[in-house]
Amino acid sequence: MQAGIKYTHILRIAFEALMVNRTRSALTALGIIFGVAAVIAMMAVGNGARKEILDQIKLVGVNNIIIVPKTESDQQKQSEENNQGKEAKKGFSTGLTLLDAEAIKEIIPGVERVSPEVTYETMGIYKKNSKNLKLSGVTNDFFETFNLKLEKGYNFSEIDQQKAASVCIIGSEVRAGLFPDEDPIGQYIKCSGVWLKVIGVLAYTPVSEASAGNLGISNYNRHVYAPIQTVLGRYKDRSLITANLLAGGGTFFGGDFIVVSDAAPQSESSMNQLDKIVVRMKESEDLKPASEVIQRILKRRHNQMEDFEVKIPEMLLKQEQRTKDIFNIVLGAIASISLLVGGIGIMNIMLASVLERIREIGVRMAIGARRKDIVLQFLSEAMLISISGGLIGILLGILLSKAIMHFTGILTIISPWSMLISFAVSAAVGMLFGYMPARKAASQDPVLSLRYE
Repeated sequence: MQAGIKYTHILRIAFEALMVNRTRSALTALGIIFGVAAVIAMMAVGNGARKEILDQIKLVGVNNIIIVPKTESDQQKQSEENNQGKEAKKGFSTGLTLLDAEAIKEIIPGVERVSPEVTYETMGIYKKNSKNLKLSGVTNDFFETFNLKLEKGYNFSEIDQQKAASVCIIGSEVRAGLFPDEDPIGQYIKCSGVWLKVIGVLAYTPVSEASAGNLGISNYNRHVYAPIQTVLGRYKDRSLITANLLAGGGTFFGGDFIVVSDAAPQSESSMNQLDKIVVRMKESEDLKPASEVIQRILKRRHNQMEDFEVKIPEMLLKQEQRTKDIFNIVLGAIASISLLVGGIGIMNIMLASVLERIREIGVRMAIGARRKDIVLQFLSEAMLISISGGLIGILLGILLSKAIMHFTGILTIISPWSMLISFAVSAAVGMLFGYMPARKAASQDPVLSLRYE
């Protein structure tokens, strides 16, 4: 009981000493306040970045290998590099086709599913409503691969895919644009002369512009999905040479003369039947060896022309995560330096306070205060500064995190652990940097202290 009363008395004396010099105490606490706020804000940014990475993994798909055709300019550049100083060899490739997807599924063990995809930009029309959208030919494996869920309706049936039925599944933005006031299920959308019956609506999937640019993720909400046989058979198949294509003229591609349509967009002036093939492996450790085998298979099927690119999104995600981790480490280090500077500020002020209060220390020791009591008094002052600064810093850190998200659009997630750690560190800083001045105060000679002017 006596000990409790004594410690309460010491805390009261420490609090009164700080109140006598309010301005100096407040300025001393600023270093701790800004340091704690910076730590909380930086950890919130780091948590937000981590969540974005996890969301991107879900969008890209786990254990996926993505195969895309190279652009004509990339192929020409590679051909110039490979044949520098040599006579260029002419070759012909049919480009990326459904047969390639079937070959990968049949040959490579450990494949869970293969999702071919072809996409065209078109205009969707329903009654008086119209919207620019993307028409994608896919299989049901596409929705499983990219974890896309139906809000209502149903997926393509086997008969829909085999018979190239005129059916489609629409994204949430397409629904909002074409069917703002009615149920789209059972209605028909006209896409450049092809009528498609809506049988399903996808649930909204958040996709950031950064993800779409860095990882090649599509904004699934703006697409109309039809069976790939329907798109190739009823809409357009770039691998077919028709009378219309012959009338449109031709161009050189891959060393041979091929024909293209004048009406086709520039990005489609190729023989690639598909825009993408996504291969999902059962085990993540099979990604790299499987990608190497796919490279060899496709190169052989494409007449030794490497007119395609094999990507492993997991590697891109790991690289992006590493970049963000380095960024967070640097910011965390800067924030930690702020705490260190705040601690040094506490030590300097407390040392100055000791010099100013030598006579007071002598009086207390003369009336019975022990060295331990003097240490506790000055240590309590340092702890009060750091703890109050830590509490104010936590509040400022929360406000700063919300401001970052509001004004910059960067996702921030405030973790209770970050607040707890910041508070604990601020208290530790007060104890660590306050101990030296407290010990110096306790080491004063009472007689000399009483004579000090």
